Amino acid sequence: ITYLFSRHASTNVKEMFSIDETKGEIRLQGKLDYEEMDSYEIPVEARDKGYPPLSGHCKVVLEVLDVND
Repeated sequence: ITYLFSRHASTNVKEMFSIDETKGEIRLQGKLDYEEMDSYEIPVEARDKGYPPLSGHCKVVLEVLDVND
């Protein structure tokens, strides 16, 4: 199975996060700022290597906490 950001993923999500294609692990690339964005919706697709390939979709919701308050 291969994991990737869905084609519906925003440019902002693709710049802020990366996804491991084999494990599906999502990692942060930059710094999160609660004042800029308090949550992210990350559309993910899992695709098998069959012919034709089958895929499943989900949405990972990440809520940013404001630790200063």
